[in-house]
Amino acid sequence: MNGTQFIARILKEEGVEQMTCFPSNALIEEVSKEGIRPVMFRHERGAVMAADGYARSGGGEGFGTVMMQHAAGAENSIGGLSQAFGDNVPMLVLPGGYPLAERNIRPNFAAVNSFGSVVKSVEAIDTPTQIGAVMRRAFQALRNGRRGPVVVEMTTDICAMEVPEEAMNYTSPTSAKSAPSAGDIKDAVKLLLAAKKPMIWSGAGVLFSGASAALTELAELTDIPVFTTMEGKSGFDERHPLSLGAGSGATTGQANKWIVESDVIIGLGTSFTHNGYCQRVPDGKTVIHNTTTEDDVNKSTPSDLALIGDARLTIEAMIDEIKGQIGEGGRNTGVAAEIAAVKAEWMKEWQPMLEVADEPLSPYRVIWEIENNIDQENSIVTHDAGGPRDAMVPFLTATVPHSYMGWGKTTHLGFGIPAMIGAKLANPDKFCLNYMGDGAFGMSGLDVATAAKANLPITTVLLNNGGMATYPGGFPVAREQYDVSFMAGNYAQIAEGMGATGIVVSKVAEMGPAIQKARQLNSEGKTVLIDVHSNFEAKKSRF
Repeated sequence: MNGTQFIARILKEEGVEQMTCFPSNALIEEVSKEGIRPVMFRHERGAVMAADGYARSGGGEGFGTVMMQHAAGAENSIGGLSQAFGDNVPMLVLPGGYPLAERNIRPNFAAVNSFGSVVKSVEAIDTPTQIGAVMRRAFQALRNGRRGPVVVEMTTDICAMEVPEEAMNYTSPTSAKSAPSAGDIKDAVKLLLAAKKPMIWSGAGVLFSGASAALTELAELTDIPVFTTMEGKSGFDERHPLSLGAGSGATTGQANKWIVESDVIIGLGTSFTHNGYCQRVPDGKTVIHNTTTEDDVNKSTPSDLALIGDARLTIEAMIDEIKGQIGEGGRNTGVAAEIAAVKAEWMKEWQPMLEVADEPLSPYRVIWEIENNIDQENSIVTHDAGGPRDAMVPFLTATVPHSYMGWGKTTHLGFGIPAMIGAKLANPDKFCLNYMGDGAFGMSGLDVATAAKANLPITTVLLNNGGMATYPGGFPVAREQYDVSFMAGNYAQIAEGMGATGIVVSKVAEMGPAIQKARQLNSEGKTVLIDVHSNFEAKKSRF
């Protein structure tokens, strides 16, 4: 058995059932022999982003797996890796590598030398005898500590060598979860229960740790409202009376009120990282910070108390402590009524925008039609970068865990299509929809063909407004004189040419039926692109 075959055997042993790839790697053939399905994309970045979407949507193994060839294949993967690294998404990345003697010869690209700033760990295979140990360390990193991409560079000549029988051993590492100390839990509960206007700030760690049910119990027991980050959206049911909704750079009126007025904020499963696509904790708050790694604490947001550990274990420990202090029945502060009143006032401004009958269609009317024509509990929806993100995050209702895929500490246009293909790979019974602009389509549109060919039917709702709606007033001279940012296309026709079904929507009355038709066609195995003739509505729910 050679090194590539041994790696394939290890992947099978670790429960990997499907992988994404492009365009060539000896591992593609070997995993196929092991019964692991490879799905080939049109670009390495798309393959990486699909592995990301697989992991975020609750893929069975808890991580995505992707392979690509050496040289240009590894080079083209950096954008996708950066996205996963920014959002702490676990994936196993298996690029080929130049032959060992050529690795350090200019200009040969070596992942082990170049990926370090955008991955959790990277290690190259330098001898057949170390393969078992390298793979053990990779799975240890995948299952423990801060999540992120883990890379094993498969040096081509080394992995083609036979593995000595005595070196063909592999021990699968386990996941070791930690929880904060009992004293820290007691201190956190004391601060929360004494607060005049507390709030819970829920991040992606709640989703990855499977803590949604525990979070709901904690919120109901303490009667504390819950805000979710963009990456954590769907970790708490937004139909719940204690939900404040979610936020990117835009957010809900009720979330903004609590962010501004709260005195104590507890972050659960969140890094509290500052970037251009999030809400920030204002100065002067008492902050309790739960995260899996101490590196997050006091990084961007000053913290008064750190709770280092798994989000679910932390929440469960807090629940036990709270019950010991106030009893099983919890408390009722009347905060739900206050949330409802603030939300109603905010929606006086925004409900007319959601129901506006303008033609070409407003992006908000498109979101409203998505909201009212899907089964949220059996769907997975995501935004793309730019205008679609900040329009959708505050207004589309997330219900059960993973019904919405939020992303974006670094915002790569075009993530939505491959991410939803990955989500469909992990959740074949779910309706998977991405909402994107025409600029984003240019980055990943050819992977509509991947969805069609691989029988992974998804729906893309594309805002066809002829330009970059995120920058409606940007570079006017460049736009007028040189057509900068102007774009046009018959995207439904392009989709048809790639084996999907294209639907054109130019009237408000057509939008809801188009989504219903897409759901039906997806259930029949057909990928759909809805080409919506839309306007340049630029208003966002920012404060």
